[in-house]
Amino acid sequence: MSCWNREMETLPREELEKLQLKGLIKTLNRVWPNDFYSSRLKAAGIASPEDIKSLADLERLPFLTKEDFREAYPLKMSCVPRHDLREFHMSSGSTGTPVVMAYTKGDLNQWAECMARCFSMAGLEAGDAFQIMPTFGLFNGGFGCYHGCRKAGLFCVPASSGNTERQIKLMRDFKVKGFCSVVSYVPRIIEKLDAETSGTRDIPSLKVGIFGSETFSDEMRRRIESRLGIECFDIYGMTETGGIGTTGQDCRAHCGIHVWDDHYITEIVDPVTGKPVADGEYGEVVFTSLTREAMPIIRYRTHDISRIVSREKCECGRTHIRIDRITGRTDDMLIVKGVNFYPRQVEQALMEIPGVKDEFQIILEEHDGMTDVTINVEAEQGVTGHTVAKHLRERLGFLPKGDVFPIGSLPRTEGKAKRVIRR
Repeated sequence: MSCWNREMETLPREELEKLQLKGLIKTLNRVWPNDFYSSRLKAAGIASPEDIKSLADLERLPFLTKEDFREAYPLKMSCVPRHDLREFHMSSGSTGTPVVMAYTKGDLNQWAECMARCFSMAGLEAGDAFQIMPTFGLFNGGFGCYHGCRKAGLFCVPASSGNTERQIKLMRDFKVKGFCSVVSYVPRIIEKLDAETSGTRDIPSLKVGIFGSETFSDEMRRRIESRLGIECFDIYGMTETGGIGTTGQDCRAHCGIHVWDDHYITEIVDPVTGKPVADGEYGEVVFTSLTREAMPIIRYRTHDISRIVSREKCECGRTHIRIDRITGRTDDMLIVKGVNFYPRQVEQALMEIPGVKDEFQIILEEHDGMTDVTINVEAEQGVTGHTVAKHLRERLGFLPKGDVFPIGSLPRTEGKAKRVIRR
């Protein structure tokens, strides 16, 4: 078992829960002087932080949402003096006011610690070369990997995004063992490798791929692992929790994402009622931070759909809670002809069809209050639209329109793929 912080990662659950209660009370005391937080807590009937006596009292606290972050733009949620801030990152703001997360020196150390745990969990060791493909900038991915690389003692290759030929050259020249990117970028790498007319069309040193920001199916994972000869890991984290990796990753047992219980409390709630659901039932993931300083979160509704897989000790030796890989988001569920489904389910169904490749589009069109769905996909010669439609009907429960396109004909992006197109 490879651990970055063996003592904390294998702490007995009873001790973890004591830490969580202590951290929760500390967080409430930290945010109480901030009017933005305290006004919401008081409105929910919390007279003071002393009202919270146990982890069971967590349900008494109000939820925090993305809309709260946007209302607090830029720094109304900051709980520290301005001179204590060292860095900030934010979401793109493509659907409204950006979400900002600011960091103290302590927050950056916490982020680096979480990332170092993820790297170690993937089998990376000090001195291993690690290539960072997320963008360096306001988006947190690039810098999160960078902070983690420095903490874990990895040899950082800060390639940033784009220029696939250069990415491959860097991986070969510097004998890169692991890399991080969005999963939808990996088919670009594979296409470039397959198109090479000389050499091995492989990257022999590459052993580990860490993917975040997008959901992906088990079949996509198997395809990538088979073609590149690597082991894939699903890393979890978002701007609001402090960035990539802050809320965990799956281990080499691949039986759920370990959430760092000494830094976050995890709840799964009914997306409609907000009430907690039983372990094993799917619902919306809610996080409360325990060690964040500048902008803690209290019962933040992520919109991500998952379930608690286990609270028992994992075969990897870690004792931290495991949640299922994210199946989708409450705000990206598609409803067509009375059937609810997520883009990841479409990907899984398509990947099961021999000859179908990685690129696909889900096109939604509104006509007189009705939604029509078209699913276009790239595939090898011999794969027919009838074959694809029949399999999708069996798996999704309705018959979409769509067509099969030659390999390379659907639009490509260097970054996060746009799978759903609304017209």
